[in-house]
Amino acid sequence: MKTCFNRLIAAFAACSLLLAPCTNQAAPMEEKAKHKPNRLAKESSPYLLQHAHNPVDWFPWGPEAFEKAKKEGKIVFLSIGYSSCHWCHVMEKESFSHEDVAAILNKHFVCIKVDREERPDVDDIYMTALHSMGARGGWPLSMFLTPEGKPIVGGTYWPREDREIEGQKVNGFKTILTKVHEIWTEKPKDIETQAQHYADETNSALGRALKANPLIKFDRDLAKGAAQQMSEEIDPVHGGVGRKASKFQGTKFPMPSSIYTLLDHAVREKDADLRKQVKLTLDKMLMGGIYDQVGGGFHRYSTERTWTVPHFEKMLYDNSQLVELYANAYRNDADPQYARVIRETLEFIRREMTSPEGAFYSALDADSNGEEGEFYIWTVGELEKALGNNDDVALIRTVYGIGEKPNFEDKAHIPRLNKPLAEFAKELNLTLAQLDERLASLKAKLLAVREKRERPFLDTKVLTAWNGQMIAGYALAGHVLKEPKYIEAAVKAADFILKNMRTKDGRLLRTYGKNADGKFEARLNGYLEDYALFVHGLLNLYDATGGKRWLDEAKALTALMIKWYGDADQGGYYFTSSDHEKFFARPKDYTDNVQPSGNGMAARNFMRLYLATKDPAYRELAEKSLRQFASIIRAFPSGVPSFCIAMHSYLDQATPSEPAKKDAPVVNGMESTEDVVKVDVKSAMVGGKRTLSITINIVEPWYIYANDVGNKELAGAATRVALRANGKLLDATIDYPEGELIENKSVGSYRRYDKTVTIKVLLPEGAPEGPLEVGTTVQACTKGESGKCLLTTTLKTLVK
Repeated sequence: MKTCFNRLIAAFAACSLLLAPCTNQAAPMEEKAKHKPNRLAKESSPYLLQHAHNPVDWFPWGPEAFEKAKKEGKIVFLSIGYSSCHWCHVMEKESFSHEDVAAILNKHFVCIKVDREERPDVDDIYMTALHSMGARGGWPLSMFLTPEGKPIVGGTYWPREDREIEGQKVNGFKTILTKVHEIWTEKPKDIETQAQHYADETNSALGRALKANPLIKFDRDLAKGAAQQMSEEIDPVHGGVGRKASKFQGTKFPMPSSIYTLLDHAVREKDADLRKQVKLTLDKMLMGGIYDQVGGGFHRYSTERTWTVPHFEKMLYDNSQLVELYANAYRNDADPQYARVIRETLEFIRREMTSPEGAFYSALDADSNGEEGEFYIWTVGELEKALGNNDDVALIRTVYGIGEKPNFEDKAHIPRLNKPLAEFAKELNLTLAQLDERLASLKAKLLAVREKRERPFLDTKVLTAWNGQMIAGYALAGHVLKEPKYIEAAVKAADFILKNMRTKDGRLLRTYGKNADGKFEARLNGYLEDYALFVHGLLNLYDATGGKRWLDEAKALTALMIKWYGDADQGGYYFTSSDHEKFFARPKDYTDNVQPSGNGMAARNFMRLYLATKDPAYRELAEKSLRQFASIIRAFPSGVPSFCIAMHSYLDQATPSEPAKKDAPVVNGMESTEDVVKVDVKSAMVGGKRTLSITINIVEPWYIYANDVGNKELAGAATRVALRANGKLLDATIDYPEGELIENKSVGSYRRYDKTVTIKVLLPEGAPEGPLEVGTTVQACTKGESGKCLLTTTLKTLVK
């Protein structure tokens, strides 16, 4: 089996040269025109519709494809992408539009195309599987599956033909397809065994951080963890959270959840230095090319440290979060440039990403005319033609840093501010308001010219979660800037979702768009993030208007979220509902990335509902969620800033009548490891050598993990003994008992010690005869499928 699989890996090895330069050559239009529509033509996703005339016999995700694969004994080829993904377009044009590739796919595989924005559950599971294989992630995500949907091997973008790069052969897509089919034909059982291994690895990875539920003290130090950790990774020159170890080089994302957490911490702690760093980040982003200086709104991310050259796609969720971030910043620092950016971004959303009914579209592509960024860049000649007046051209070039040397691929300019507008105004003997007014007039002329260019593709699907975020941004901006029209836009969008994107029993649906019959419809079960982020929007509307309706709707949807997504035993919420399609894994999302996690936002929502209603049930729900993820908050705070905000809110509401709520709750009357585990050490001389007998007594119903624990996910919790003399570690021979083998459906099999266990130690020759310090490291947990664990602790015993 290993030899067989090594052949598979070899086929993929050179493909780690991901996103190598490739020809962006489209299939001839006449070739596309002759292809009959495939099954994707019946879908409503604009991304799937982009592939509806491929010669590939695509299936949408669903049972029909897997039933065909089982019936015909074929591997599934899964391709996941989204409408504004540049390399997805490249692979569609290079491979999926061509008959020679389609012939291999259609003969030997069952092919499934997925829009990751419609099906984030599918994307999350198979991206985790790809990482479990040791591969880098990205889109398009290309994965081969067994007919049961288990991951075999995968990658991202592959060129159609083989190549040689720096003397190394890079297998093209056609070669990969051929090799995968050959190995499946020769050794299907071996491949199925390997796929089961990766399915297990994926399932384990998705729940790895939730295996134990330690009783961690809730305090301000825990809540401050994210801000304290991230504050060490702020770029001191250009702002933003980056990687200090790499000198902040490479791509840089805005990361609104992280910046908001830093802002909140700076305000809470009255930390002037951190406030300066947050302001530096906000100022540098709005001055950079990542912000569309002509048309408003933010691009996806910066490809380099200075925020100058962006990846040009525009996503609804980025702009919604950044509007909310700048509105929060404006509340603490009424910088007129923050207000300008909020207004310009919301005008961009109104102009380009709002449906006639008031709902918000998902994304604008980075490409137009087959070139990334072409819609947004300028040459000096284009500026002169658009503006005419030499003084106007000079002003635009001065303010937006358009000199003689292009800043984009040596051919054109991305407008950006090299210093704050207030400084330009001072140099020009103008007030900031006067300069803003003059620039607004000139930018309107440039925008009118730009609108005549070939426009980037607009993804018109409406997603509940992302609309919730934009509703939140509009509502907060309206509240902070005292602009009723922004609140009206938020109300209109919320009304649209509540009217058009719910089932008869009130449950949320994920997506809304035009179907094959030309009619608009909402479809697909909502995910946890749809509930958490839409409720967040409703609560911002409630704060902005005081309207009881929005609070009532938020309460009703939260009740449905608890019912269909909640984990009653452990706490927290699954990404999919209990009646959702069953996969080999059912994850709980908790990490904030470019978007906040569903669980983190749910915890924040619970505390906001508690503040609005004073119903203690909401605070208890927040506490239960925080307990489930407390070990992650402690170990990896920078990855879960939303939880840290929720923790602060939880602690803010502690009352003198419930002081215990600040501390870890007791389990069976026990608060610490010392309460349930006792260590006794006896020393003796045997055959001229010193030995120790370490007896550990464990109170029922507690246990500690054995050494070896027999489960790599729990290896860090294994019982360990360390000996020191005069502060130096001794290299002793330690004989650990095997322990009792336990089967557990949550974590798999493991070995444990309970009641009493004795560990034998033989000291090396020449070991000191004086006192020894014996450190016994254990983690104590209660028995049962939903047991709780105390923190790992080292119990120290002095032996004379």
